[in-house]
Parts: sequence; structure tokens; C-alpha cells
Amino acid sequence: MSRIGELPILIPSGVTIEKDGGNLMVNGPKGNLKMQIEELIDIEVETGKVLIKRKKDDKRVKALHGLTRSLISNMVLGVSQGWSKNLELVGVGFRAQVGGNKLVLNVGYSHPVEIEAPVGISFEVSDNTKIKVSGIDKQLVGQISADIKKVRAPDVYKGKGIRYAGEYIRKKVGKSAKAGVTGVGGAK
Repeated sequence: MSRIGELPILIPSGVTIEKDGGNLMVNGPKGNLKMQIEELIDIEVETGKVLIKRKKDDKRVKALHGLTRSLISNMVLGVSQGWSKNLELVGVGFRAQVGGNKLVLNVGYSHPVEIEAPVGISFEVSDNTKIKVSGIDKQLVGQISADIKKVRAPDVYKGKGIRYAGEYIRKKVGKSAKAGVTGVGGAK
């Protein structure tokens, strides 16, 4: 029995859920999302809540049961509140700017890196080093944030790079610290 899949999803005010064949549409104040439902999963929309039921008890269907419930819950939260991820730029001269729907990153390369926002995603930059990625689709917000971080992943020796806000980077000890106090080659 899927413990997550059995939980009902409460529908906040202003959000409507419509089932059309194999598709589920969630409409809210921030936008609309659409999802294709597996035919082995049954969705029941009642007043104020959504119930997810499975038609079989196979291992795969049990996994889809919990997954479908989580995805629909994320869609409901996305169209009502929205999702966001915060990133930080750490390094001398590292900065970010927003120009239209593009994020321009200066992170130590000979050229600025431009990332265009897909439909439904918006960028905000504060203090030239803090980036906020916002949108209604949780998966898309996370993917765009990961793509931004991949432009300049945090360095394990100095800690420079792009990281999530509050992320701890464990730094490695350099060669000079491993060699010992006396100097070259580690001879003491």
C-alpha cells in the first residue's frame, strides 16, 4: 500500500482541477499546468479534494500511485503559490544581471554567459550576486537552477562558483598543506 498515494490532495480556493480523458488540467491564479495520467491510475475530483486510486496492485502501479499523487500536489502548489530556488555567486568579480528574459552571468570566463528563460520562468537578481529562479512548474524551476549552477560549479579548493543559497561546500586541502611544514617534497 502506498502511504503517500492514499493521502487526499486539498484544493485551495481559486484552483480548479479538470479531468479530460487521460489528461489532468490544473488552473490557478498563477497559471495553468497539464499532465498526462497513466491509464492504470484513476483520479477522482471531489469538492475540495482530489483522490488518487490505482486499478492494480503491481509493484510498478504502486510506485506510480505515490508518484502521481506527488506530481499533482506539486502542480496544485505551483499554480496557487509558485516555486522558487535561490542561488548565490561566490568569487571576486562574479556578478549577474537580468536583461529582458535573459540572465547574464559574468563568472570568470572571457565572455559573459547568457541563459534565456523558458516560458513560465522568471529571474530576479539582487546585490549582483543573488539569483532567484521562479515559476509554477517545480521540475522546470529545479532544472533551470541546476543548469545555472552547472555554468560554474563550486570549486572544491577555493569555494568559488555558483551554489544554492545555504549550500555547504566542503573544501579540500591543497598540495602545500599536505606536503608538510618543512617544504618541498614532504621531506622532514
